[in-house]
Amino acid sequence: MSEQQLNEIADKADMIIANYSFTITDNSDVKILYLSNPEQACVLNKDGDMIKSSMGDAQLALVQAYYLKNKDLIGND
Repeated sequence: MSEQQLNEIADKADMIIANYSFTITDNSDVKILYLSNPEQACVLNKDGDMIKSSMGDAQLALVQAYYLKNKDLIGND
């Protein structure tokens, strides 16, 4: 993924925490991309449950915690 593509993703993200971009999709899922290593990504449902992931268990638990703690800030009720 090019630096320009990463910048576009970051610009469109609803929230960025610790270099993870969180983007709400049209169906209220949450796409999470680790901007430092774009091969590490996941999709959560609006409740924070994993739908799919290329992250390890510890990293997935971390981003789930970030999302659950901050989901009210990005308007995903």
